[in-house]
Amino acid sequence: MKWLSAFAVALVLAGPAAAGDEEHHHDHPAPEKLGAVTFPTSCDAAVKPAFDRATALLHSFAYAASERAFQDVSARDPACAMAHWGMAMTHYHQLWDPPSGDALREGAAQIGMAAGVGSSARERGFIDALAAYYRDAEQTPPATRALRYAQAMAEVARSNPDDTEAQIFYALALIATAPPVDKTHANQKRAADILEPIYRRQPQHPGLAHYLIHAYDSAELAPRGLEAARAYSKIAPSAPHALHMPSHIFTRLGLWNDSIASNEAARAAAHAEGDLGEELHAMDYLTYAYLQLSRYDDAARIVAAIPSMNGLPASEFKVGYAAMAMPARLAVERHDWESAARLQPLPGSPPQVAAIVYWARALGRARAPKSPARRMPTSTSFKRA
Repeated sequence: MKWLSAFAVALVLAGPAAAGDEEHHHDHPAPEKLGAVTFPTSCDAAVKPAFDRATALLHSFAYAASERAFQDVSARDPACAMAHWGMAMTHYHQLWDPPSGDALREGAAQIGMAAGVGSSARERGFIDALAAYYRDAEQTPPATRALRYAQAMAEVARSNPDDTEAQIFYALALIATAPPVDKTHANQKRAADILEPIYRRQPQHPGLAHYLIHAYDSAELAPRGLEAARAYSKIAPSAPHALHMPSHIFTRLGLWNDSIASNEAARAAAHAEGDLGEELHAMDYLTYAYLQLSRYDDAARIVAAIPSMNGLPASEFKVGYAAMAMPARLAVERHDWESAARLQPLPGSPPQVAAIVYWARALGRARAPKSPARRMPTSTSFKRA
């Protein structure tokens, strides 16, 4: 294999009205579809649908939209401690980059507010678990705090064996804290064992299909994830991430046309919602899939769109990684060594992201045809000490 890597926007167009026809035709957006989530809380019953919607958005990693939805719940019911928990959760991107700066401070502030509002014993478990992540954040490494959260969620899940959300959030914590060097995928398998039985009972829950895809996102386990991958985009088509996620499994299994269809839909939906990170993430997967099919012109077209996306915040991992991985993929896959040698990291890129460019550039310089001016000097050119 080569180097790795619906709110599907549907527009119903009415036909032209016949001459003299006074009937007016109106286009209406498709109803929002985020899946079915039921998260019992002690909050006012009037905000329950809004809370469940906010949680559904959270399960599809629509973090900005989810935060706005939890803010609305809090505004309507100031005594809802779990609304503050939800806002704090939107800043803890467990499978992406850890929160820092303002995001870290805001998450800590919100979980502190949740702890200061009356809640049930069950809700207190969720709140205390997340508080364990945000505690001493300036002095404690994110990985250590993530393990604290996972251990606390294990107790919440053990104490509430019939609580769907407790089990799902614990499974996600297991996936998020899986050691990268563990080739047995022990955490992922434990998470899948939790999620699979619930998925059979609640096939429309977005978090179940989503996290099963993540649990099975490896060469060993990918075939087990195909059912969830086929289902997730239909469960929550209003979430751009749900349109993209199936391509994780499609990529593992070499289903390139499926990956292209998935990411074309995700890219369009993310662009419509102004979600730059998700749009670039879909573009990166599109580039990779096109390259696997030797559709080099299509891959080049995707890469050529990057410069028009002005002001990319390269310091954000999801943005910086995709924006720099795409041109590196294109140059290396096509053996365009001179282009690879000219690659430059975006200003403000984290070192681990800029390393992609430096690797591709070094490869290009090593393999590009050498002009006389670029040839290494002979040994006689060096002075002996």
